[in-house]
Amino acid sequence: MSRNLRNPSSAARGATRRTVLATGAVAAGALTGGALAPSSAVASPGSDPEPAPWPDGPGRPNRPQPADATLRQILSDVDPARVRHTIETLVGFGTRHTLSTQTDPQRGIGAARDWIFHELQDYAASSRGRMSVQIQSYTQQPGTRVDVPTVISNVIATLRGSEQSQRTYVVSGHYDSRVTDVMNRTDDAPGADDDASGVAVSMELARVMAAHDPAATIVFMAVAGEEQNLYGSNHAATLYKEAGADIQGMLNNDIVGSSTADDGTRNRRSVRLFAEGISRPPTDADRSLISVDGENDTPPRELGRFLTEVATREVTGMDVRLVYRLDRFLRAGDHLSFLRQGYPAVRFTEPHENFDHEHQDVRVEDGVQLGDLPQFVDFDYVAGVARVNAAGLWSLANAPGTPQAVTVDVTRLTNDTTLSWSVDPAAAGYEVVWRPTTSPVWTHVVPVGHVGTATLTGFSKDNALIGVRSVGADGKHSPAVLPLPG
Repeated sequence: MSRNLRNPSSAARGATRRTVLATGAVAAGALTGGALAPSSAVASPGSDPEPAPWPDGPGRPNRPQPADATLRQILSDVDPARVRHTIETLVGFGTRHTLSTQTDPQRGIGAARDWIFHELQDYAASSRGRMSVQIQSYTQQPGTRVDVPTVISNVIATLRGSEQSQRTYVVSGHYDSRVTDVMNRTDDAPGADDDASGVAVSMELARVMAAHDPAATIVFMAVAGEEQNLYGSNHAATLYKEAGADIQGMLNNDIVGSSTADDGTRNRRSVRLFAEGISRPPTDADRSLISVDGENDTPPRELGRFLTEVATREVTGMDVRLVYRLDRFLRAGDHLSFLRQGYPAVRFTEPHENFDHEHQDVRVEDGVQLGDLPQFVDFDYVAGVARVNAAGLWSLANAPGTPQAVTVDVTRLTNDTTLSWSVDPAAAGYEVVWRPTTSPVWTHVVPVGHVGTATLTGFSKDNALIGVRSVGADGKHSPAVLPLPG
C-alpha cells in the first residue's frame, strides 16, 4: 500500500533539491524543517553560495533512544553487592575447570553448576511462572582440549515474552575456568575475571528482570566448556538452530571484571563491544552484503550500533566502545558459536585486559593468595557492564522485531531510492535511516508509517547508506537492516 503525498509548499520554499519521501512521497522540506533547509547565506558577487552538507537528504537527526520507566527501575536494581556475592561464590569452588570433578559438593565445576542452577531457580520464583530454569547437558567425546568423555552442562534461565512470536534475545557468560595449562584440572583456577564476571552479569540480569514482563523472550545463560573449545555454547546454539529459534541478538560477556590495565591505568566507564563484519570464509549472506558494499552493515554490526544508541552514558553511566572486529587477536568467545549458526552476536569485554593476572597459576605471597581473584575485580564496574546489557536487552525485547526481507530496487537507473520489506503486524510503523558512507552510525531518520514500501524521491542510493527499522507504538525501535538488491 502506498499513497502519493506531495508538499505543495516545497517549490514556494525555494528548495534546490528534489528529495521527496514517498510512502507514497513527502517533500523533504516538510520532514526536515529548518535543519536541512538550503543555506540562507548571502553570496557575494562572483562567488558560489556556501555549500550544503553532503550528502543532503530528508529526515531529522537520529537521536539516542531514551530509557522508559521500567528500564530505569531495572538499572537501579542492579546491585554491585549481589555481583560481588556471585563472583566470590564462584571463586570459592576452587576450580571450575571443565574437566574437574562433578561430584564433589564443595569443589569443581559440578558444584558451581548446581549452585548457579539453584540461584536461578530462586530468582524465577518472582516471575509468576514466566521464568523456567534448566541444566542442559551432553557428553563431549575426546577432542580438542578434552581427553576423556566429559559431561558439559549449560545452566539456562528463560524468561518467556508476552507476545506470540518466538523472538528471543540471549545474554551469556561462561562459568568454567582455567590456569595457564589449559589441561590442568586440579589446581585452583579462581576465574574471577575470566569469567565469573560475565556469569555475574547474566545472573544479575536474570534476578532483576524476573519480575518484569518483556514482550520478547530473554534467555540468561551460564555455559561451560568455553576454555576447552567453546563446547557448551556450541551445543546450545546448535540446539537453538535445530529447533528453529528466532534469536535476533546474542550478547556475550567475557572478561568484564577489571577496570585496571596491566600498566595501572584505570577506566571505570568504558566497555569494549566487538562486532563482526564479514565472516571468514564469507557466507552467502556475506556475499550479498559485499555486493552492495555492506561489509560494515552485517547483522552483528547493526546490533552493535543499536546497543551503543540505547546504552549511552546518560542511561547507564558507561561508554560503549564499538570495535569492528569479531574479537581480539588470538582470542575467541561464545558469541562465535552463535555467529556460526547465523545469529547476530557480539562480545563485551573490559577496556584493557590485564594479561599478567588473567590466567595466572595461583600462588601465595605473605599469606595472601594471588592470581585471578576478586581483588582484581571492580564490582562496581561489573555492575556498570550489567546495566549496559540491561539497556540493550530490555530495549530489544520491547521493540518490534528486526525487519525482514528488506530490499532496494536496482532495476533501473534513477536518483530515487525505493525500499521494500515484509510488514510485521506487531510493528506500529517503520523508519528509514541513512548516513553518509563515511559515517560509522546512522545520522538521520525518516518515519514512513505502517507500510511495506517507501521511496526517497531525489535521494540517491548511490550517495549514502540506507536502512530500515521497525518502530513500536511507544517509539522503541529495532536495529536497522541494510537492504539487499531486490
